[in-house]
Order: sequence, then structure tokens, then C-alpha cells
Amino acid sequence: MEQTLMGRVRTEVTVENLGDLWAVERGYAAPEQARRIIVKEALVDTGVTTLALPTRLIHQLGLKKVTEKRVVGSNGSHQVAIYDAVRVIIQDRFCTVDVMEVPNEVPVLVGQFPLEMLDLVVDPQGGRLIGNPAHGGEHVLELYSIRLASAPV
Repeated sequence: MEQTLMGRVRTEVTVENLGDLWAVERGYAAPEQARRIIVKEALVDTGVTTLALPTRLIHQLGLKKVTEKRVVGSNGSHQVAIYDAVRVIIQDRFCTVDVMEVPNEVPVLVGQFPLEMLDLVVDPQGGRLIGNPAHGGEHVLELYSIRLASAPV
């Protein structure tokens, strides 16, 4: 459920360790061993590229550092750690994204990539996330530059 706080949109998000989910799928782990967190009030921030998690939650999920990337923000440019991909679930829609590490005092930030992949947009009047009105609220992926072999739906 989304809520607005001082003009900010917050939403519930579930984040799952993708490696754990694969281990469960392959029979190497029990479903209850898949690490996941539920964040009741993640901040939706369209100025952020991907999903940003505080260090403590990255450790809780057992994610491994993959690389570092340069980020540009209001306080200049610096390096941040990028961690394993996770499954993100918002409003019963899910996608897979890499995780950017932020300090523990920063809230979970849901950025533009997950929003695009989930086909969710910010409703400024309602102060909430909604299914993309251009797609009638349905979860649709856009693919305009490639001609598909199958017949249109």
C-alpha cells in the first residue's frame, strides 16, 4: 500500500535473494531458507536508477558485491558498491534488478528501472504508485524496436 508523506510516495516492497530462490527451485534448499525482507515504507524516487538498499539490509539478504560504479548525485560524484540481483515485488508485480548500496541512514529507494520493469508510475495527484495508464493499468512490457515473430495479441 502506498502512502504520501510530505509530497513523497512510499510503497511496500518485498525484496528476495535471487540466488536463494534458484537454490529452492533446484531442490538445494527449502522454501523457508530463501532470504527475503518486506519493507513497509520504501521511498519511491524516480531520480534513482535502480533499487538502493542500506548496508544492513544487504547483509540481511546475504548479497554479494559484484562491482563498483560511479554515481552522480546532489553531493557530487563517487563510487558505490553494486550487489547481486534480487527479485523485487510491488503490488503483486515482480522483476529482477541489481542492488546499489546506500548508507544505513538512507531509506530503501525504489528507482526508475524497477518502476519501468513493473510498469508502475507515480500518480502525483493521488501521491501513490499506479499501473501505467498508457497500458490501462495492466502490467505490459514495451518492445517497439523489434519485430516479433508471433502474431500480435
